[in-house]
Amino acid sequence: MSVVAVFDVGKTNVKLLAATPDGAILEEMSAPNLVVDGPPYRHHDLAALEAWLLDGLADLGTRHSIGAIVACSHGSGGVLVNESGAAMPMIDYEQEPPADVVRDYAAMVGSFRERGSAVMLGSAHLARQMLWLERGWPDVFAGARAFLALPQYWAFRLCGVAAGEVTSLGAQSHLWSSADAAPARLVERRGWARLLPPLRRAYETLGPLKPALATRCGLSPDTRVLCGIHDSSANFYRYQAAGLSDLTVVSTGTWIVALTDRSGVDLDREAPGRACNADVFGRPVPGMLTMGGREFAAVAGEARGPATREALRRIVASRTLALPSFGGDDGLFPGTARRGLVEGPLAGDATVRFTLGLLYAAMLANQCLRDLPPARTLVLDGGLVRDPLFGAILAALNPAARVLVNRDAHGTATGAALLAGHETRAAPAPLSAETPDVSDLPDLLSYWSHWCDRSRPWSQAS
Repeated sequence: MSVVAVFDVGKTNVKLLAATPDGAILEEMSAPNLVVDGPPYRHHDLAALEAWLLDGLADLGTRHSIGAIVACSHGSGGVLVNESGAAMPMIDYEQEPPADVVRDYAAMVGSFRERGSAVMLGSAHLARQMLWLERGWPDVFAGARAFLALPQYWAFRLCGVAAGEVTSLGAQSHLWSSADAAPARLVERRGWARLLPPLRRAYETLGPLKPALATRCGLSPDTRVLCGIHDSSANFYRYQAAGLSDLTVVSTGTWIVALTDRSGVDLDREAPGRACNADVFGRPVPGMLTMGGREFAAVAGEARGPATREALRRIVASRTLALPSFGGDDGLFPGTARRGLVEGPLAGDATVRFTLGLLYAAMLANQCLRDLPPARTLVLDGGLVRDPLFGAILAALNPAARVLVNRDAHGTATGAALLAGHETRAAPAPLSAETPDVSDLPDLLSYWSHWCDRSRPWSQAS
C-alpha cells in the first residue's frame, strides 16, 4: 500500500507521520522546532530541520512504501528564497520587528477585507516579515526569487518547484484577500508580486522528489511532492473530504479556532476574534479564534479532570463564573487582557475548578459560534474534546445543530494526507465521530445568558 508522508510544522514542535491514503495515521515521530537567537534576528534552524526531515523520510521508507509527501504548517511562517534555498533565515514569528517597521506597517496595511485577520503582535504576518526584510536587507531582497509560505517552502526544497497556495496565503499573511480570491493591494503597492509565484492547489503534485534526495532517503524517484496546506485548512478539509457541508468546525488546543463554509459574514467589517481563511478550492472560510486552551489552563490551574456533571450542576446552580481574559490575548473581549477573574460562591472551591475551566472554555467556543452563521452540522475536535463534558455542553447550547465530536488527535495530518488522493477519490473519506451525551445536564442556556451579561460589561469597563 502506498503511504503518504506528512510533514507537520508547528511553532514549537515538528512531526513526521506516515498515513494511509484514507488518512489513518500509521506512525509518528517528532522533534523540537529549534530557534536560534540570532544574528540577524531570532530565527528557526531550517538546515537542522531539513536534515531531520530527510533522516526521518529515510527511516519511514524502510517500513513503508512512500508514494507522496505533503507539508502543512501554521500560517505565520515564510521564507525568502533564491535559486539554491533560503536567502535569509526564517523569522521566528514571536520576534518583534524594529519599531519603525511596526509603525509603518500599521499605516500601510489594508482593510480587514484584504487582511482577513486583526493586526497581531510580533512578526505574525508574512507581509510584515517582507517589509522588515526589504528594509533591513534591500540587496538580498531585491535579488530573491520568491517569498514562500512554509508548506510551499518545504515543497520547494523537496522538488525544486516554487508555488503559491491560497490556504497558506489566506492565513493572516495580509498578502491575500480570501474574500476576493485575489492578492491584497499592498502586494502591488510594494512591488512584491514578483516574489509571489503562480498559485497551485494544495492537493496538486508540484513534481517528483529531487533525484539526489530520493537517493539519500532511499525513496522512489517517482515520489510525488504535493503543494501543501495551512494546518487549520487541512483539518477543515478532512471534513470536506468526508462529504460534510453546511458545516462549522471548532478545533480546540492552545487556540480555539472555529471555521465555517457558510456565507453571511460581513467580511468588510472587522470584529473581535473574526478572521477569514480560504479552503483548498480558494473559497472564503469565515472564522473566529481565541486563545481558549490557555484560558482553560489558567482557570483549571493544578486541578485534574475529568469534569463531572455533579460539579457542573453546582457551578450552574450557584452562578459561579469565570470571566475573560486571564492571558494576554483578549481578541474576543478587547480590553480584558490579564483581567480575568472567577466570581461566585464556588470561586475558591478546588473540587470544581477543572469543570469550571472546561465550562469557561466552552463559553468562549460558544461565543465564537454566535459570531458565525448557524450551520446544520457542528463538529468539535482537538484537545478539549478528550473530556466528554466539553462536547455535551456545546451540544446543549446549540440544540438546532447536529453536533459531532471527533476524538482523533491527528486532524491536521489526516487532512493533509487526504490531499494525496483528492483527484482520484471516488467516495467520501471515512470519518469516525460520535454524538455527545446531553442527558442530566443543568440549564446551560440560562447560564450562558448570564455569562454573556457579565462578560460584556466587564470587557467594556476599560
